[in-house]
Amino acid sequence: MAKANFKNRTLYHGDNLEFLRGMNSGTVHLVATDPPFNKSKDFHATPDSLAAGAKFTDRWSWEKDVHEEWVDGIKDDWPGVWKVIEAAMAASGSDMAAFLCWLGVRLMAMHRVLRDDGSIYLHIDSTAHAWVKAMMDGIFGKKCFRNEIVWFYKNASRGKKQWARSHDTLLWYSKDFRKYTFNREEVLIPFESGMTAWRYSKGGQAGKPMPKGKTPDDVITMPSLNTMDKERMGYPTQKPLALYERIIKASSNEGGIVLDPFAGCATTLVAAERLGRQWVGMDIWIGAKEVVLDRLRAEGLATPRGAGGLLAFGDITYSTVPPVRTDDNEVAAPNLKLEIKQSVDPWEKMSHKQMSNVLANAQRSGDGRLVTCAGCGRELEKEFMELDHISPKVEDGDNHIQNRILLCGPCNRTKGSKSTLKGLMEINIEDGWMKNKDLAVAARRNAKTRAKWVQYNFDTDECKALMQEG
Repeated sequence: MAKANFKNRTLYHGDNLEFLRGMNSGTVHLVATDPPFNKSKDFHATPDSLAAGAKFTDRWSWEKDVHEEWVDGIKDDWPGVWKVIEAAMAASGSDMAAFLCWLGVRLMAMHRVLRDDGSIYLHIDSTAHAWVKAMMDGIFGKKCFRNEIVWFYKNASRGKKQWARSHDTLLWYSKDFRKYTFNREEVLIPFESGMTAWRYSKGGQAGKPMPKGKTPDDVITMPSLNTMDKERMGYPTQKPLALYERIIKASSNEGGIVLDPFAGCATTLVAAERLGRQWVGMDIWIGAKEVVLDRLRAEGLATPRGAGGLLAFGDITYSTVPPVRTDDNEVAAPNLKLEIKQSVDPWEKMSHKQMSNVLANAQRSGDGRLVTCAGCGRELEKEFMELDHISPKVEDGDNHIQNRILLCGPCNRTKGSKSTLKGLMEINIEDGWMKNKDLAVAARRNAKTRAKWVQYNFDTDECKALMQEG
């Protein structure tokens, strides 16, 4: 495993994506986090509370919140995730798709920083649960899904026109489906009344005592924090400390590294400190540092000067600068990566839209009105063309323009994510889908020539115009 390039008890202030991307691969034992839920509302802390001033907007817009780089990266390296986002766009609207894109690139980074024996617990509610579950299947793999844990709180508010909404969900995925941490003995719960003193016999041996308890159910009954609870910091979405202590006990060991990229009011961080784990938190709210210190002091874990064997406030690192990776940008799972190869020249960083514009110009048909598919030779409007790899990602194909081609929709679907362009053409001939092989070959040749031209003419006005061509 890579060596951690960050200190224990570090709190990063800012966009967690930059900090996650700066962490070495395979360094975190457990991610336990409570991200936004796409509730389409604004959250504000109680004005006179310790978290006064804390707020966040849980509203999402495709136009304002989604970066082209994210979309291109997901399309290239996580096609299954992109299909989930497309389905969400069609079924639940662009706001849900924007939320999934925003959360998805962060989950991909969390996947990378987890150790092979690590786990993630993602807190979510019914608003986006179905889509997030499908997206996590695409990132972690369905075999790595361990449990859907229901947190049932009896003190939910009750309306008159529908069932009371009285639970949240925690999705537990392991990094590897064969090895992960689950400390059953640490989270045993008592047997039903009267069973603890009972003794059983097995194999003719009588008198063996019952085990200390039983494996917990995947439904945890625990009240949410009310306004009078002594734990309450005034943070709008604060969760009980006992809930996260149970997670940390179950899926990490003493001394292990626990990460919360949405640290909020520091529940995960305090629970980790109480249980003897290392921790790293991230939050975009400028007041998060003070809340962390206040909570550690309130729990009797720290004082300003560290008197009496407690933590000193100076033992906690506060940073607005991402860590610098020392693992040569290696990924923990090369076949499940988001990171692209480090680009050397600007032309290698072209967006999907820019590459599509340049290749459409190169693959124009004779009269210039249509674009020729390089897979079957059909001449169609540009809108019917899709950007694909010449050599697929599974064969280490690059994402830059010299490994890109425009195909019609049917050819793109036939080629999939594993076939080469040459393999596609052979399939088309065999299946009778090839329309005009000469035109298909010419389209590929022209695309290849133009892509090479871009490498040496990227900064020219002509190239810039081609990239912007509608």
